[in-house]
Amino acid sequence: MNFELSPKKFTEMPTEALVVYVFEKEMELKGAVRDVDRITGGLITSFLASGEFTGKLFDHAYARDPGGLQAKRLFIFGAGKKESFDLAVLRRLSGAISRTLRSKSISEFAILKRSAFDSAEAAQAVVEGVILAQFDVDCYKSDQEAKKPLQTMWLVGGDMARKAAILQAIERGRIVAESQNFARELINEPSNKMTPTTLADRARSMAGQFNLGAEIMDKEEMEKQGMGALLSVARGSEEAPKFIVLRYDPEVVDHSTKMIGLVGKGITFDSGGISLKNPEGMEKMKYDMSGGASVLGVIRAISQLKPKARVVAVVPATENMPGGRAQKPGDVQTAMSGKTIEVINTDAEGRLILADGLCYARKLGVTHLIDIATLTGAVSIAFGDVRAGVMGNNQKWVNAFLRAAEECGEKMWQLPMDDEYGEMIKSKIADLKNTAGRNASTITAAKFLEAFVGDTPWIHLDIAGTEWLEEAKPYCSEGPTGIAIRSIIQTICAQR
Repeated sequence: MNFELSPKKFTEMPTEALVVYVFEKEMELKGAVRDVDRITGGLITSFLASGEFTGKLFDHAYARDPGGLQAKRLFIFGAGKKESFDLAVLRRLSGAISRTLRSKSISEFAILKRSAFDSAEAAQAVVEGVILAQFDVDCYKSDQEAKKPLQTMWLVGGDMARKAAILQAIERGRIVAESQNFARELINEPSNKMTPTTLADRARSMAGQFNLGAEIMDKEEMEKQGMGALLSVARGSEEAPKFIVLRYDPEVVDHSTKMIGLVGKGITFDSGGISLKNPEGMEKMKYDMSGGASVLGVIRAISQLKPKARVVAVVPATENMPGGRAQKPGDVQTAMSGKTIEVINTDAEGRLILADGLCYARKLGVTHLIDIATLTGAVSIAFGDVRAGVMGNNQKWVNAFLRAAEECGEKMWQLPMDDEYGEMIKSKIADLKNTAGRNASTITAAKFLEAFVGDTPWIHLDIAGTEWLEEAKPYCSEGPTGIAIRSIIQTICAQR
């Protein structure tokens, strides 16, 4: 899709659709929207007066062949309450606009900027919203009608004196959103299509496309590395496990250059193992590799944005199945770090593979860590599908991430990491047990991971409640969301 900055006046845009947005209860139109209303003989005010259009968020109305404009249609969208309007709302609104226009087979449109936001920041938010809205989950339907894709979007009303900065922001938005959609496409694949081997192949192909270093370990190499926690999970499956490592190095590296390790949970299907899950909803356990897909999406974007920090993405990938050789409750495993783990519940497998992933990332010399995983159902009990859980061992590093998340409009919430929670995962027979039961289980899962990061500044993101959207929104499809990808990218790019 092409994104263009137009120097033309909105009246001169020969486009399929000109889009403007109006706030709820905006009784007095101002600026360019007032001019559109005047030129079209009061179209906007007539919609408002009739009650056909209210200005509520995502509400819309349109007119064909509006007088005074070169555009074939004029679309008016509701932007909601003016006091609540921010870049996050602009991003979602742009997504809703693009999905509405695509449903009407419109392939090219212009959107009139009227917010007080910085032109570059607004442009990036609009582009991200439009691209993210184009993702759909129905890729395997045999009878789907060919959808006419959006081809071009024009930004009208931007500050042409800042054209270079706006074009740069447009490109950044494109890179970030396309990388998020890349991850969503991986997550959406059914587990018979997205095996650990397939995930490794997709990662290797992407690395080649974007000039990233790539290393894929097989089972034998994992055994040499002593990855007993990861291999214990893989025992029950006929599918071979893979350990994916992708690297980005900036052009200039010196002693002060940070090396950020990203570790993503790559369970391509989670049956629960011997501690078998309830069949209801188990089909969605294909999304248990969302953390792994997310770090691949992040490093895809990083390779193009070229920040100063070095980045390594680590994805331990396997299935969790109840085969004849599967690990059993009560087994004791030895992780790569040498710590021993009593397996209480085989469905608490994500933390086992992440333990070896975190240990390997530290072996590579990372200075900072972020892991991301659909780790616990308890995070959904706490936050529903609204916020992701954030935990860590270094408040300065956590704060850097939370600032980035706020800038990106992604909702997160930090949970405590008191020492008492660590006492709950101590085992009587081994160093640790892999679950402490229901109480504070999101936090105790994080405390388990903390045992494998040492003194390295580390953030843990539990996205189990926010990674899968059950119902479509006006601005996005149901299915995988790619939550936290933009925030991690922003965190990395802010490092100096």
